[in-house]
Formats: sequence, C-alpha cells, structure tokens
Amino acid sequence: MNRYPVWKYAIIVVALLVSALYALPNFFGESPAVQVSAAKVTTKVDTAILARVEEALKTAGIKADVVALEGASIKARFSSTDVQLKAKDAIQKALNPDPTDPPFVVALNLLSRSPAWLTAMHASPMYLGLDLRGGVHFMLQVDMQAALSKRAESLAGDIRSVFREKNVRHSGITRNGQTIEIRFREAAAQEAAKRVIADQFAELTSVESTDGAEFKMVASIKPVSARTIQDQALKQNITTLHNRINELGVAEPVIQQQGQDRIVVQLPGVQDTAKAKDILGRTATLEIRMVEESAEARAAETGTGPVPFGSERYLERNGQAVIVKKQVILTGDNLTDAQPGFDNQTQEAAVHLTLDAKGARIFRDVTRESVGKRMAILLFEKGKGEVVTAPVIRSEIGGGRVQISGRMTTVEAADTALLLRAGSLAAPMEIIEERTIGPSLGAENIAKGFNSVTWGFLAVAVFMCFYYMLFGMISSVSLAFNLLLLVALLSMLQATLTLPGMAAMALVLGMAIDANVLINERVREELRNGASPQAAIHAGYDRAWATIIDSNVTTLIAGLALLAFGSGPVRGFAVVHCLGILTSMFSGVFFSRGVVNFWYGRQKKLKSVSIGTVWRPDAGQQVASN
Repeated sequence: MNRYPVWKYAIIVVALLVSALYALPNFFGESPAVQVSAAKVTTKVDTAILARVEEALKTAGIKADVVALEGASIKARFSSTDVQLKAKDAIQKALNPDPTDPPFVVALNLLSRSPAWLTAMHASPMYLGLDLRGGVHFMLQVDMQAALSKRAESLAGDIRSVFREKNVRHSGITRNGQTIEIRFREAAAQEAAKRVIADQFAELTSVESTDGAEFKMVASIKPVSARTIQDQALKQNITTLHNRINELGVAEPVIQQQGQDRIVVQLPGVQDTAKAKDILGRTATLEIRMVEESAEARAAETGTGPVPFGSERYLERNGQAVIVKKQVILTGDNLTDAQPGFDNQTQEAAVHLTLDAKGARIFRDVTRESVGKRMAILLFEKGKGEVVTAPVIRSEIGGGRVQISGRMTTVEAADTALLLRAGSLAAPMEIIEERTIGPSLGAENIAKGFNSVTWGFLAVAVFMCFYYMLFGMISSVSLAFNLLLLVALLSMLQATLTLPGMAAMALVLGMAIDANVLINERVREELRNGASPQAAIHAGYDRAWATIIDSNVTTLIAGLALLAFGSGPVRGFAVVHCLGILTSMFSGVFFSRGVVNFWYGRQKKLKSVSIGTVWRPDAGQQVASN
C-alpha cells in the first residue's frame, strides 16, 4: 500500500544529486578579479596579451591565484580586494600606455570560486542583483523629438534623390523641425511630387498650399509612423547600451524600458560611475574617404615625410599606415544595415553594408569617377579612427550595397557588423537619475537576507519536529530539499537574486510547509477515525492532494500575474515565488511521501506512527504516538 516502485526512488535520488550539484557553486563565494577585454572591435585578446598581463603582475610583485584566457577576455583572480586594486593599476599601465586611446578595458570584477570540475559541468552560482552586490543605477531620458528630427532629415535627403531620378523640378527642399517643406514654381510639378511621395514615402503625409507666386508642400511624419520611429529608437538605444556595457564585464546588467521614453540601467558590481558614464556615452561611426596616393603621401606612410596638407594619417589592423583625405564621402548616417557574410570571390569573411538612397547615389558617382584608385573605410570609436580596409575600386558600384573585406575573421566580421549596426545611439539620451550602492551595503543585505531565510527555516523545523514528531522531521527534511531544489533551479536558469527574491524565498518556506501540515493533519484525522496506521498514511496523502493542488494553483495564478504585469523588483519576487510553488509541490508531496514510504512501508505489522498526539474528542481520550 505504502510502497514506491524503484523508478520513483530513482527520480528522487537523481533530483537530490542534481540539485546538490547545481546549488553547490553558491557556497564557494566569489574572489576579487581583474578582467581584461578589448576596447575596440579590431583589438584582439589572445595568448600574447595573456603573457603581457602575467609579465606585468610579475614585475609589480603581485601574485595571482589564477590568470587565464576565458573566451574573449583575460581574468586574473586574487586573494583580496587590496591586491585586486594594485593589480588593476599594474595591468592598466602595461596594456594602456596612452590613457586617451586605451586598446583594452581593464575592469574590476567578482568571479566565482567554484572548482574547475563544477564549471566544466556548467554549474554556476546565481547572479546577485544591484541591492545585494552593490553597483550603479541610471535612469536615462531619450530625446524622442531629436529622433523624429533625425528621421525627417534623412527623409528630406531621400526625397531630393528620388525627385532627381524622377525628374521632378522643385525650387528647394528644407527641413523645418519635424516637417519637410518643398517649394515649386509650377502646379504640375507639385502634383507630380505629390504622386511620388504617396507612392514611395508611405510614412509621410503632405499638405499643399500656395505662397505668393510659388506652390508649397509641407510633408510631415504620420502619427503611427512617428510612434514606430520612437519605438525603434528606444529599442536601438537599448541594443546599443547592451553592446557597450558588455565591455565592463558586468555579469547580469539590467537594461530595460520604463515608460515610453526612459531606460533604466543597473550595473551590479560596478563602483566607478565615471567609467560607467564613459561606456554609456560611447559612439561608433563609419566614414568612407579616398586614399591620398601622391608621392608625398607615400613618403608619409613610411614615416620619411610629413603628412600632406588636407590629409590625415591612420593605421590599418596590421599596423600599416594609410594617408587618407580629410574630405568625408559618406558617414554612418547613410548606413541603413550591416550584416556579416563572405566575399563571393575569395570566400573571406566580409561585412555587407546597405546605404540609403542618398548614400547609394554618392557612392555610385564616386566609384564611377575613381576607378583604379583606393578608397578607405574607417571605423571611429571614442574619437579615434582606424582603417578597416582600403581596397582598390575596380568598377562602378551601384545599388547601395557595399562590402568590407580583407584580413578579418568571421568573429571580427560579426562584431564589426554589430558595432556598425548598433554602434551609435538612434536618439540622444540624458541621465536624469543616478544612484550608487556600495559593496558594504550589498554585503549587509546579503547577510540579513540569509539570516532571515535561515532563522525562518529553523523556526519552522523546530515547530514541526515538536508538534509532529517523526513526521515533523520528515517534513523538515522535505523543506530543506525544497530550498535546495529552488536554489539549484535559480542557478541553472542563471536568474538574478535580489532582496525581493530573498523575501520570496523566505515566504516560500512558510507556504511549502503548509502542504505537509495538511498531510499530517489528514493522517491524524484518519487515525482518530480508527484507521490502521498504514491506511491512515495512504488516505492522508491521497485526500490532502486535492486541497494542496487547489491552494497552490490559485497562488501560482497570482504569481504569474505579478510576473506578467510587474517590472523590476516585482518580477524578481514573482520568479522566485512561482518557482518556489512548483518545487514545494514536488518536495512536499512526492519527496516526503517517498521518505515516509521508505521508513514505514517496509513494516507489514505497523502498530503506530510517530505523528505527535492524536486527540479523540468523541472518546474523551488521547492516543500518544510511539
């Protein structure tokens, strides 16, 4: 009657082992570390940079616990924060001799002390939120009017190009705020322009009028299109912020929309607000210029002569100098898309660019007039430019599609495309709120949250053991298993634990024990009614199951509502709350019954069970457990 088949015990054992394995990294703590990553997409972090880091630490007399190349960054772990700060200064001086143009980002970080065998099994600790780890919080206001003005400027350029192709005569196109004014000398030209705008510019609406002897058309962005442009600008800025913040080595940054024009940025573990502001304010733009090929320019490339007037000197990835003209042919503003790919002829990694109408026309004209000459494509970050490629123009290139190739890997091509596609902000942003939470306050919050969960668990366990005897001990073991399973799930999902999450964890303990209370009281009720101990255990679990399901499902519905409609701390609470309900149903019923069946199911002639005092009010007496 009260026996589990072997496969059910196997499930319990596997769940217990997996939970213990994936919850284990949370108990090793974190070690102070210095992380070195590339500050530019063209900079590589490889074994040569690893050797320079090790040499810098050796020269400074600093001993590191571990220095290793992990992915695209180097991570050096140290015994204390004092050694960590000294190591950062030493590595910074060695890798970034010019502070105005640093090729590497040297950032402080906290890394898990988990052993290598746990890391190899992808067992990682939970991320800690801003309130537990400390860090910086920014509220950014996006200038939506600037986004609309920028789009209107782009549309004005496109209208000029289309009118030129369609041979529509006009006497001037100007942008006035978020509207585009077009003037004509003839009514026929105005009518032709109206048809062109209606056919090719669906996001614009136009109003015609007369202004003296001239005809005027005012085109403005439709409200629906304006809303779309603002949404795209907000998403573009969020994507850009994600790309930039990756440099800081922040384990789990929070970057989310708040309202229609605000973005919240939380960077756990980052204490340097100036560094964070520098990262948030980065720009990455593209410029296309012609290469200066005079004799003076070639002498300047080798360093034997001065740079000719009207030209500038930049370096390629291999260190080769290139003299380019100051005149900019095209910029990143004319870029509408950038995707990684391969060169059709050489099969080398390449970046395929798509230009807008204005950019395509300019690029076609320039390439037609400059066949046989070199054109340089430069990438600018933080005001510093670098030549990505400088190919020779073989023929006229039309259609608005440009290819960047030569001396780049597939990873570099993907990174370059990403940086060009989301390297600059779609609309300006202003920091309207800034907060810094110190690591000492975060450590204090962790201690308080841990103490609340620990003391809550101990108080519940003591009460259950005192009131329900052995069944109370089994309930306490299932409660501990529930907590272990919850921590393991959060670690496997790489969830971010915050103070509200710890509050939800403490709340889950009280809710989880409720299932065992229902079961224990149901068993007592069956014993009071005269059932045998084995029958009472069987009926107690079976009849309590429906009540447990009802109470947990209704609570889960409320948790899902918090998860769907909440934001920030509310969502953190809801995630732990919902997961805790699911784990409590598994541990409170399936796991605890397995332990009870293992303990009592083997006894064929069971006389009594240890479940505390069973009162029988009808007989005016009580039956004590063994």
